[in-house]
Amino acid sequence: MQDTVHECELLQQDELQVLESIYPEYVRRGANDATVELEIPIEFDSPQEVVIHDPCNRDGTLEGVQRLSLTVLPPLLLHLVLPKSYPTDVPPDIVHINASQSWLPRLSRLQALLLQMWTPGCAVLYNWIEYIRTGDFFESVDMIDKGAFRIPNPVPKFLADLLASHQKQIVSANFMQSTYSCSVCLTEYKGTKCVQLSCSHTFCRSCLEDFWGLCITEGDVVRVGCPDPECVKAGRAATEDEVCRIVTEDQLTRWRWLREKRALENDPGAVSCPIPCCQALIPSPPSMDEDSGWVKLRTCPKCGFSFCNFCKRSWHGPLSSCPISAIESMILEYRALPEGDRKRDELEQRIGKKMFTKLIVKYEEELLNMKWLEASTMACPRCNVHVEKSLGCNHMTCVKCQQHFCYRCGQKLDPNNPYRHFSTLGISCYNKLFDFNAEEEEWEVLDNFERAFGAV
Repeated sequence: MQDTVHECELLQQDELQVLESIYPEYVRRGANDATVELEIPIEFDSPQEVVIHDPCNRDGTLEGVQRLSLTVLPPLLLHLVLPKSYPTDVPPDIVHINASQSWLPRLSRLQALLLQMWTPGCAVLYNWIEYIRTGDFFESVDMIDKGAFRIPNPVPKFLADLLASHQKQIVSANFMQSTYSCSVCLTEYKGTKCVQLSCSHTFCRSCLEDFWGLCITEGDVVRVGCPDPECVKAGRAATEDEVCRIVTEDQLTRWRWLREKRALENDPGAVSCPIPCCQALIPSPPSMDEDSGWVKLRTCPKCGFSFCNFCKRSWHGPLSSCPISAIESMILEYRALPEGDRKRDELEQRIGKKMFTKLIVKYEEELLNMKWLEASTMACPRCNVHVEKSLGCNHMTCVKCQQHFCYRCGQKLDPNNPYRHFSTLGISCYNKLFDFNAEEEEWEVLDNFERAFGAV
């Protein structure tokens, strides 16, 4: 018996030494050699889809399901006691298993699976580590479905943020410990002095600081991107997060301004604020139905002025039409340009071809209305309400403002003596209180004659 205990003790020491040489960061011995802690991260060979779902949510809404692509998961902590007769007669005693950040359920089932892996006389700790590290246990605990790792959790969004943050920390730590060659200065540096862009190209921080800083100073915002020839050819621009990590605060502010300015200059729908002291550029709104009246609304981000993009007047609501006088010059310019003209295309991109067609139809209708009003009506000289006379005298009283006026010339009349206007010598309306139409009078006489003598 004593010999067996001594033999087991030697085997345990050999096993722990091997594990410490292979996984120095995974193994920690306790106060005595019988107590061991294993901290085992899950590391996939390639990115794997991880689906976090709320088991109580059965409608599959966005809040109930989170999807991630991960290469690492937080470690599992195994607290073990190695019995004196391990590995010949009994397996290691698993005191408890913890999942860092409590991301993994069904730990009791995993514990049972680990104990089943032991066979008498064989060391099992290495197999346990590999079984957990590679994620092979997921299938055994029924957490793989259609090739995706499925993790049940009552708050999927919260756990997804934790797992994504953990992956970012691990990737960053691994990057810092590695050595990279800068493809600009062709010098090798530790990851602490390098930056890896989202396209996976790596450069030393000093080269990027000089290159991007010069581009921002010269206003060449297009070149603030990955310097690798592949990405330069593809026109890959740096993200804001990447620029924040490299340039100074002042350079970052200028880069943002240059980027916004360039985007507005390339935006065919961008317009200037009509306030003379502002003149800020306003980007085109998100895509909207051209039939909606709201497509005309613009709000200046600098001064807050809301206006109509068509008539450039203060916002008059989605239902009210623009005054024809305010948009007449734009319509006439558009109609005068030939099909395919660059200026015409720019106007169509800014306003919309469909909207221009509507404006032209409305404009032509308004012109016809105005011509009819000018030919067949007279406007009140005070309130400009148009009046059409069907019969009677030329002395009019406006029903809206009670102004007396002459229907022939539109002049205001004295309400105390409105007929003096028609008896004043030397004016065109003299003796024209009633308009005499000889042709109408002749027909009227003929009609009376027929009525009087038609029966004879």
